[in-house]
Amino acid sequence: MALIEVQGLTKAFRTYKKQPGFKGALRGLFHRKYEQTLAVKDVNFTVEEGELVGFLGPNGAGKTTTLKMLSGLLYPTSGSARVLGYVPWERDDGYRRQFALLLGQKNQLWWDLPARESLELNSKIYGIEEKLFQRTVDELTELLNVKDKLNVMVRELSLGERMKMELIAALLHQPKVLFLDEPTIGLDVVSQKTVREFLRNHNATKKTTILLTSHYMADIQELCQRVIIIDKGTIFFDGRLSEILDRFADSKLVTISCGAAANCQNADLSKYGEVLERASDSIKLKVKRDRVISVCKALLDDLPVTDIDIQEVPIEDVIRQIFAR
Repeated sequence: MALIEVQGLTKAFRTYKKQPGFKGALRGLFHRKYEQTLAVKDVNFTVEEGELVGFLGPNGAGKTTTLKMLSGLLYPTSGSARVLGYVPWERDDGYRRQFALLLGQKNQLWWDLPARESLELNSKIYGIEEKLFQRTVDELTELLNVKDKLNVMVRELSLGERMKMELIAALLHQPKVLFLDEPTIGLDVVSQKTVREFLRNHNATKKTTILLTSHYMADIQELCQRVIIIDKGTIFFDGRLSEILDRFADSKLVTISCGAAANCQNADLSKYGEVLERASDSIKLKVKRDRVISVCKALLDDLPVTDIDIQEVPIEDVIRQIFAR
């Protein structure tokens, strides 16, 4: 069943274009010039119950604007959307109790209060029973390893600890839909891994539908089987992550190790593919996908190769190339 249905969603912003200098400021008092910017243009997609979908795009692509419309913070210029059967921007109380939005660069916890007090305030807002509240907080803080930080002022928490508390606050009322915008931004590697494992387990056990944006491809690779790629407000890919390699990665990486390194280093390797790296005992080549078998055979025949390794191009590089286009 589709929990999120989006059709023709469009959001345009009207911005004032100020002319330079004092004269320009005076002219602006009487004759203002405005520009219209399409942040999101005719976006269509559906998300099934329990799916964990990656929402990718460069800065300014329209990811956050889309999430804000789906959470009811922004009204669209045109188009329609339904989440859990509700129109988000109507802000029905029944809808607000069933979703959560976590913006990685925004705070929902009170800066000058211990995290526990902010969580208790949220529990009162959502009408959560005391026993259920305590059980949920105990479970989530244990899983995220921040149980001993509940009575620490939020401003005194590290970035990783604060983001974990923000995630607990978002999940306190057990939402059916979770919108995550850069939830691991700025976190160290250990904290990123902890948050990813938590989200994977939460999605698997609670069947929460999650729409996730991230600039860290490790988040997407480890959590999402399906990705939606948006650029300049328009979706140009919606499918399985593995399909991106099939459609956009036309090469593989071939690394050879040589017994007689000098022979390999002096050889003309351009006929096999693009030389990416040359080390003292190994060489990495980028080879067209349809030539990999023939190139490997030629390398084994022509050079004193002791080992050969074939890998896919890292998905992060593929996405970077797509955005560069």
